[in-house]
Amino acid sequence: MDALRIILQVLLVLTSGFLTLLILLHKGKGGGLSDMFGGGISMGAGSSGVAERNLNRITIAFALVWTVVIVLLGLIQKVS
Repeated sequence: MDALRIILQVLLVLTSGFLTLLILLHKGKGGGLSDMFGGGISMGAGSSGVAERNLNRITIAFALVWTVVIVLLGLIQKVS
């Protein structure tokens, strides 16, 4: 159980860091760091570019992994 807890804690730290970076890459009202990578290419207020859509998908995937790790760590803590 200790090895699983350590693995989940390391995964939590990694996903937290990547999730923070991914959120900072998103375009805000005035643009963002994603403009450097092609997110600002699209024209029009309602549409987003391919880079922004892919960034959204990756961010959602990391958020789901982060959530699952949090729940698993909570369950391990409850069982112990």
